[in-house]
Amino acid sequence: MKPTIALLPGLLCDTQVWAGQHADLAQLAPVVVADFTRESSIEVMATKALSEVAGPLVAIGHSMGGRVALEMVRQSKDRIVGLGLLNTGIHVRREGEAEKRAELVRLAYDSGMGALADRWLPDMLDPARKDDQALLASMKAMVMRATPEQHERQIQALLNRPDPRGHLGDIACPTLALVGRQDQWSPLAQHEEIAALIPGTRLVVIENAGHMAPMERPAETSAALCRWLRDDVLH
Repeated sequence: MKPTIALLPGLLCDTQVWAGQHADLAQLAPVVVADFTRESSIEVMATKALSEVAGPLVAIGHSMGGRVALEMVRQSKDRIVGLGLLNTGIHVRREGEAEKRAELVRLAYDSGMGALADRWLPDMLDPARKDDQALLASMKAMVMRATPEQHERQIQALLNRPDPRGHLGDIACPTLALVGRQDQWSPLAQHEEIAALIPGTRLVVIENAGHMAPMERPAETSAALCRWLRDDVLH
């Protein structure tokens, strides 16, 4: 049975974050994009994604979605036949993180999602593209489709994220760790750590990309995903 590719968006992201990869991936296997707009925990997001598709799954998650993908493996190891971890991490809540995120939650409620996008998005990009108005406009439109309530729920999920490190060594499916070279939020070192802890992980670095690699470098990200799927997962 051919697996379904489940694309798992990150914080304040929707189908747009995968727009540059969807068509290419759909040539290889059926594709679904998860919707995490209503959930407030990583565990519930994972359960939802698992429940919406029958049979084997390739779980490909970006940022928060990578955390969901890891939780999907923990909940249903036998169903996940491929694991894609993009611009993500495995660390638990860090000191001071709750306060920084709470400030952005307040900003969204007080000044709107546009103000949040203007504050939050530039640091998500390769510094060389912080003035790329077309890219920023696309990303800002995506953020503004969300609500302050959704933002608060997803922040709650991230602050209470499970610690996946105890089960990484048991992951046996083909795994890809993909990161933008200029990702300042989830840097290369985090993905090198993932690759060291999950046996056989393929590590791919996308040049001239930050935390939003699927949108910053859509063709390169798509090519890397398709190569991994053909060579390691679907052969």
